[in-house]
Formats: sequence, C-alpha cells, structure tokens
Amino acid sequence: QVQLVESGGGLVQAGGSLRLSCAASGRSFNSYAMCWFRQAPGKERELVAAINWNGGATLYADSVKGRFTISKSNARKTQYLQMNSLKPEDTAVYYCAARSGAIRTTQREYDYWGQGTQVTVSS
Repeated sequence: QVQLVESGGGLVQAGGSLRLSCAASGRSFNSYAMCWFRQAPGKERELVAAINWNGGATLYADSVKGRFTISKSNARKTQYLQMNSLKPEDTAVYYCAARSGAIRTTQREYDYWGQGTQVTVSS
C-alpha cells in the first residue's frame, strides 16, 4: 500500500513558477512509475507528466512541454513537478499518482492517488 500527499500548490501570477511535491509512504517506492494529472473545472482529468521508476524516462503533455519538469527522488520517496512560465490555462487541481511497473497514460491504470493540490494562475 502506498499513500501519497501533495504539497506546493497556490496562487501565482502568469509567468511565475511553482514546484509541486508528492511525498510517498509505504514500501517499494523505488519500483513505482509516478505521474501528475490535473483537472480543471468542467474538464476531464488529463495527464500532465509521468516518470518511470528510476527517472530514466519521462513523458509530458504537449501543452506543458518546455515549461514543466518532472523528477523523482527514490531516496526521499518524493516526486516533484517544477512548473515554469505558468499560464492561466494551467489552473487546475493537480493530482499525484503511482503505479507499479511502466509508465501509463490513463488514470485508470494508476493504483494510488493523492488528495490533490490547487494551482491557480492569475492573468
């Protein structure tokens, strides 16, 4: 069993930066693929970025490529999402998720979820 707790959300002006963290508890974190999804009001939850168990492979949504960076520290059992050049359309609740095995792109394939953290970007 894995528990995930996100932090780092908040209110920022367009063009600003935030770093989200997702702290994990439980065993076998080192073997888990991790990711961030987000859900804006009235929209479906979408994959933002994903990283494999050792950080050797990453995947990004086209809308965040070049602006967001996902990373993972197995020693700290924490994954991060560095978000730069934020835009109002990045406003959403951001969720951390994990699964054992390879990266997947759909939410139903992730077994463990955090409670979400709100990111609001003002124009």
